[in-house]
This record gives sequence, structure tokens and C-alpha cells, in this order.
Amino acid sequence: MTNRETAGGAVTATAPGTERPLRAMPGAAGVEIIDQRWLPHRLAWVALRDADAVAVAIAQMWLRGAPLIGAAAAYGLALALQRDAGDTALRAAAERLAATRPTAVNLRWALERVRRAVAPLLPDQRAAAAWAEAGRIVEEDVAANAAIGEHGLALLRAAAARRPGGQPGRPLRVLTHCNAGWLATCAWGTATAPIYRAHAAGLPLEVWVDETRPRNQGASLTAWELARAGVPHRVVADNAGGLLMQRGGVDLAIVGCDRVAANGDVCNKVGTYLKALAAHDNGVPFYVAMPLSTFDAALPAGDAIPIEERSEREVTHLAGRDDETGRVIEVRLVPEGTRAANPAFDVTPARLVTALVTERGVVAARAEALRALLDRPAGPAAVFPGGDAAGPRGGAGR
Repeated sequence: MTNRETAGGAVTATAPGTERPLRAMPGAAGVEIIDQRWLPHRLAWVALRDADAVAVAIAQMWLRGAPLIGAAAAYGLALALQRDAGDTALRAAAERLAATRPTAVNLRWALERVRRAVAPLLPDQRAAAAWAEAGRIVEEDVAANAAIGEHGLALLRAAAARRPGGQPGRPLRVLTHCNAGWLATCAWGTATAPIYRAHAAGLPLEVWVDETRPRNQGASLTAWELARAGVPHRVVADNAGGLLMQRGGVDLAIVGCDRVAANGDVCNKVGTYLKALAAHDNGVPFYVAMPLSTFDAALPAGDAIPIEERSEREVTHLAGRDDETGRVIEVRLVPEGTRAANPAFDVTPARLVTALVTERGVVAARAEALRALLDRPAGPAAVFPGGDAAGPRGGAGR
């Protein structure tokens, strides 16, 4: 793996939908990714030229976000097949990549999709076929997120119309958690896609950005993305969301997801469950942006989702830029010898989810509605059982 280019992390105006955190290199030589460990202070691209490098990048969170992890893993498997395309090597490479992050379903989904595509082929045909399949996964994710943006835009417009008297002069206030933007996907993002669409359409809005401890993906990544797109936003401490909702300062919440079970339970970055509880208590609609690649129809409920336990150091230490030297440094937050627990995800019960926003439309977080979603073709304004924009799960807004 090699650094190809680095640039300052300064904010530069960009058009949402055009930025991509992963690039396929010419000649199937590898992939380039944004090394997200350096954001927001430096924008650095890194070339990953083999499956081991891809595995390291996923496990150490050089890249993250369920859809992006899946796409990168698909390319990683293709790179492995360039070296050895036999059945034993195929299985070993897929298992190695799958073990890097246990929670997000997109990882295994993408690997299994590539494996199915190449398994019937002769070994000398497999690498090229896997590379092409990885490219299709990327483009399908881009299209899915763009569609989520359109369906979510209708929800944001409806939320703006529901405010008492329209509250002229006050922007629509949206709360989000972690980073479910284009840095976590192949373009657009999931939870951010409706926000970008609304901003482009001229809908006045402001985004409350949860800092998202312990890795601060909200403060470091979502805020950086929104600043580049010119979307008004403010970073808030994770524990401030409840108070903001109590005081009528949040019109709706929208988050991404790493896995959704068949019954509508949602697994997402730790802290999501607490936001959903606060939203439910205050009548704030709580939406989850869910590309269908993140839906795990084989999993009955969320309590069976494996929750990744990450390094204690992510909790006990914090990285940031020293304003005096300009260097990125790491500092200890806790007393020497203090232990930490670091579960990376939590599960929000379906009853707390107002609706799921998918590329096929808005759907209630219920098993029967999700089955109907899968059985029906996508439409330009598809609304599935319980998926009306007003709040199918009882979150009528403030």
C-alpha cells in the first residue's frame, strides 16, 4: 500500500454525488481510497494493491461505512484472485476479508456476490469477472443512494410543511449520528443523501451533527463533508440530542445503518439507540436510511447481530490537531491504568423507527412491510405499507 497524493484538509466547495472515496486503478492494479484516519485535517489517498492491504484498511478503519466496506472487500477478493484463482484460494481470501469487521452485513453480502459470480468460471476467467462484479457493486450503490436521496427529500419537505405555521425564517433542523455520508458509501451517502438533495433544492435546513464518540466520525467526517457541500451545520456533544429534542430544536432525525434484521430492528453506530429513545419520547420522527444491501432477511431479529468490540485505546485516547504546531497528535483522556469497554454498535428496536428510507421507497420497520418491499419493483415514488411520510410509527413530529 502506498500514498499516492496528499492534500490539505481545508474545506473546498464540491458537488454532492460527484465525490467518491474509492477509485479503481487502471489495469485492475488495485484501488485508491481516502485514508479517513487523517480527516478532517488532511486529505490523503492510499493505494491498496492486494487483498491483504484491503483487509488491513478495513480492519483498521482507514475506510469504514457498511456500503464502502462491501465494495472495497469485493475489489480485495478480485485482487486475491489475480494471484491464485483456485477454489481453495477463493475460499481463503473471502474468509480473510469477511473476518475484518463482523457487524456490517454488506461485507459478507458483497463477498458472497462476487464468489457466486466467479465460482462457475474457469480459474483464468475469475479475476476479471470478479473485478467487473466489484465495479457493478459500486455503481449500484451510487444509484441506490441517489434514490434514497430522492425519497428522503420528500420526507424532509413534509417535515418542513408540518411545522406550526411553517415557522418562517427558521431552517428545518435535522439531527444525524455518526457518518453515513459519501465517505461511508460509494457516493452520496445514505442518511446525508436527502440532506444534500434538500440543500440543492433550496430547502433551508441546518444539521445537528453528533460528535459520535469514541472515534468522532460525526465531528471529523460528517462535519467535513457538510462543510465541503456548503450545508449549514453544528457539531453537538452526543448527549445534547435529548435536550435539543425536548426544546423543539429537532424536526427529524435520520441515521444510516450497518444491518437491518427481518423484523426491522436496526444496528448502527453505538449511541443510535439512545437517540431513538429520545426521539420517541419527544415525538420526533426517527428515520433510518437503508440501502437494500444492508437488509439481512435471514436474520429474524436484531438481538442476534454480532456487536464488534473494538480497541480500548479508541476510548482512552483522542487524536486531534495541535493548533500551535499543526501536527496531528494523540492524547490520553483517562487516568493511567484505567480500563475501557468499546462496543462499536447498538441495536435500535423496530418500534422506535418511524420508517426506513430505501432505494425503492419509504417503508415501515415491520416484517410484513419489508417483505412487500422486496416483492415489488422499484418505483419513482414507491411507498410501502406504513411508509407514509407523516410518520408510520407514530412519530408525528413537533
